[in-house]
Amino acid sequence: MEPIKTTMAPLQEMMRRAPFGIFSLRNLAIFLAVLLALKLLWPFYSVPTGSRGVVTQFGKIVGIEGEGLAVLPPWQKLSNFSIRAEKADIENAEGSTSDTQPVKVSMTVRYSIGTDRVADVFEKYSHDGDLSSYVQTATQETFKAVTAKYTAPDLISQRAKVSSDINLALREKLALYGAQVINIDMRNFSFSDSYMHAINDKVTQEQLRLGAENKLKTVEAEQKQKVAVAEAEASARKATADGEAYANLTIAKAQAEALRIQNVALAQSKEVLELRRIEVEKVKAEKWDGALPTAIYAGAPIPFLNVGSSK
Repeated sequence: MEPIKTTMAPLQEMMRRAPFGIFSLRNLAIFLAVLLALKLLWPFYSVPTGSRGVVTQFGKIVGIEGEGLAVLPPWQKLSNFSIRAEKADIENAEGSTSDTQPVKVSMTVRYSIGTDRVADVFEKYSHDGDLSSYVQTATQETFKAVTAKYTAPDLISQRAKVSSDINLALREKLALYGAQVINIDMRNFSFSDSYMHAINDKVTQEQLRLGAENKLKTVEAEQKQKVAVAEAEASARKATADGEAYANLTIAKAQAEALRIQNVALAQSKEVLELRRIEVEKVKAEKWDGALPTAIYAGAPIPFLNVGSSK
């Protein structure tokens, strides 16, 4: 009988532990059922900052929830939709100018979804607010359309206007998708290598021409300055000569007028001449030192003769 007892021992042990094992499986099943029910019936949802909650009921949009807590019945679903600023990189967008010069550019377009267009964009284009593929396509088409309006030289010299035209055209195009353009960064704006070499050669020649013109203008300015200095010196000399001539003329006129007056006076009276002679003799007499001249010429007057007695 001992071998039979040994064989029955494991079976008895299983029967002893069976109620506990059955109870554990039942609790686990209940727990899983509760979790599933909570997941299916959970009414609380969170809408993060910079997002909107799109509420759908059996696939149909029935509302838009703002940021924060949203409480929904179990037959409705909430999807978070970003309205934050997003960016789309467009590398080596290709276009052609009106004079058939190929041109490339790389751009970064920053955009966001308008809050009033969330439902429309969710329904037609994106369930999370990512429109980068649409933005890339629209930007390339816009770049081609704008560059075709300009010649290659104008595209270079009027780059600010080209950028403005692209911005305006892209705003209109992306508005159809519910996106708002924040800004556009253009970089790596380039033409073909052969055209860029031609532009560099032209710029070099233009710089040389401008340098020669500036040098010529400098020489002309220096010559004009020398002429101006010479003319000023000549004018100064002429003014000096004119002044001296005028002074001499004035003196001559004064002397002539004095002689004329004297002649008139002499013509009117001979006594004036005699008076003048007497005045001259008086001056001579005042200057005489009393010594007689050693030589007397015929006809020379003797001013005074002292005939008094000598001591």
